[in-house]
Amino acid sequence: MYGNYLDDAAKIVAEKREENLKFEHARLTAEEKDDLLLKFHPDRIKKQFTELKIGPNKGQQAPIELAEMLQAKPRLDPDKIDLNHIDYETDVLVIGGGGAGTSAAIMASETGAKVLLVTKLRVGDANTMMAEGGIQAADKPNDSPAQHFLDAFGGGHFDGKPELVYTLVNKAPSVIKWLNDLGVEFDKMPDGTMVTTHGGGTSRKRMHACKDYSGAEIMRTLRDETFNRADKITVVDFTAAIEIIKNEKGEACGAVLMNIETGEIRIAKAKVVIIATGGAGRMHYQGFPTSNHYGATADGLVIAYRAGAKLLYQDSLQYHPTGAAYPTQILGKLVTEKVRSLGAKLINKDGEVYIHPLETRDVNASGIIREVREGRGVHNDVQDAVWLDTPMIDMIHGEGTILKSIPAMYNMFIKYGIDIRKEPILVYPTLHYQNGGVEIDKTCHTNVANLLVAGEASGGVHGTNRLMGNSLLDVVVFGREAGIEAGKMFKKIKLSDKLSLKHVKDFEKARTTAKIKGNAVSPKVLPTYHHGNPEFDKEIPGATK
Repeated sequence: MYGNYLDDAAKIVAEKREENLKFEHARLTAEEKDDLLLKFHPDRIKKQFTELKIGPNKGQQAPIELAEMLQAKPRLDPDKIDLNHIDYETDVLVIGGGGAGTSAAIMASETGAKVLLVTKLRVGDANTMMAEGGIQAADKPNDSPAQHFLDAFGGGHFDGKPELVYTLVNKAPSVIKWLNDLGVEFDKMPDGTMVTTHGGGTSRKRMHACKDYSGAEIMRTLRDETFNRADKITVVDFTAAIEIIKNEKGEACGAVLMNIETGEIRIAKAKVVIIATGGAGRMHYQGFPTSNHYGATADGLVIAYRAGAKLLYQDSLQYHPTGAAYPTQILGKLVTEKVRSLGAKLINKDGEVYIHPLETRDVNASGIIREVREGRGVHNDVQDAVWLDTPMIDMIHGEGTILKSIPAMYNMFIKYGIDIRKEPILVYPTLHYQNGGVEIDKTCHTNVANLLVAGEASGGVHGTNRLMGNSLLDVVVFGREAGIEAGKMFKKIKLSDKLSLKHVKDFEKARTTAKIKGNAVSPKVLPTYHHGNPEFDKEIPGATK
C-alpha cells in the first residue's frame, strides 16, 4: 500500500472492488452531460477568459494567459533586424519538430523540395512524444470512416469543420499503413492483425497502439525517417521562430529565428512556410498542471496571429481527466485513457463508481472536478483527486495484463513505491490539448498566403473536444497534407527579394491604439518556472525584457 495516511482511503476501494467490477454505470444523457459541463468544465468559467482587443479575432474571447501572449510586445524590434542578410534559403520552411512537422518535412521532400526544419528544442521534443494511448483508424471490417466521422464530429460537440473531420477519418487507414511500412511497431496478434481497442467516445474498437508509448514509437520512427533524408531535409535545432516574414504582397516568405542558447538572430527565406509548433500546456491555464512537453507555449499561434492569421476555438482547451495527482514528482503526468479502456473505473472517496469510465474526456474531467468540489474527492497533500482502480485490469483480463499492455504506467508509479497492479492511483484533470488554434482548410492553408499550419497548432479538426487517439492521427494526417500541399506550391513560387516585417510594426501601432498594458513579450519560447535559485531564474539569452 501507500505506507501513509492514504492506506485507509485505498482500503475502501479494495473492499468494494469485487462489487464495483460487476457494476456498469449508465451512460449520461445529452442533457446530463451538458449540465455537468456547464457547471464544472474549466472552459465554462467566464472570469478565466478575456476579450481580444486587437488582431484578426478582435472582440472574441481567449484564455487570459493566451490573450496576454497574443497581444504582447514582439520579442524583437523590426528596425534592428537586417532582412537582407539571409542565413537560410529554402523551398519549404517547417517550424516545429514533432509529429506534424516531421511528417510535413518528409512529404515535402518527396516532391523534390529543399526543406529546412527548425525546432526550438530537438526533433522529437514534442507532445507527440508524450502521447500514450494510441491512434484511431477505421480499418476493421465492422468499422468505417463514416462511423469514425460520426464519433469524432459528435465528440467535438459538432463544432469541427466537416471538411477537416472528413479528411481526418478518410486518410486514417492509409496513414496507419504508412506508419507501419515506415517501421512503427504496432501491437499485433500472432497472425499479424493489428490489435484495436475502445477509447472514450468511440463506438468501435479502432485504437491502434504500441503498448502505452504509442506517441514515442511513432515519433521515433518519424524522427529517424527525417534524419535519413539529410540530403533533402536540413534540421536546425535549439532555434525558435519568433516572427513570420512577409513580402510586399503580404504573403509568408520566411521567418526570423532565434537560437535559444545564444540569443543570436537568423533569417530564413522560403517559398512556403508550415507552422507545426504544437500546443500550449506549459502556459498552465488557470493554474492547472500539464501533461505537455517543455516547449508547449503556443508560439505558433502567436506568430501566426501577428502575421494576420485567424484563430478558431482559441477559447477551447482539453483537460485530460486522468493526470497523476500523487505523488508530487509526477503531478500532471498523463495516465493514459488506455487504462480506462482496459477496464479501470473511476471511484470517489466513498468507494462509489460515480460515472462511466469511457465518457468523453471533457465529461469525465468535469465529473472528477465535481466530485472533488462537492466533497467526494480523496484529500491528499498534493492534489485532491479521485481513485482510478487499476487492479481491476488484471482481474478482468488476467494476471500480467498491466505489465504487457501498459508497462509505462506501471514503471511511472513503481518508482515511488506504488504498484498499480495491487493498489489504485489518484488522478485529477491535467491540461492536455489545445482544441483550438490557427484556422485552416483541408489542405492546411490559412488566410495568409503561403502560410500553412498542421497539427495541434491548428484549429477546427476536433471542434471543442477531442477524442482519444485523434491527436496522433491529426498530426500525421495533416502534417502529411501540409507537406504534400507545400510540395505542389513551391514549384510555382519564386523566392521573394522584398522581405518585410511591416506587419509587426502595424501590430505595435495597434497595441498602442488599444492601450494594451503590461510588459509581457511573445512568443514565450519557453515556460517560466522559479526554482528558488537566482542562477536558474535568469532570462533566456536574447530575450526582450
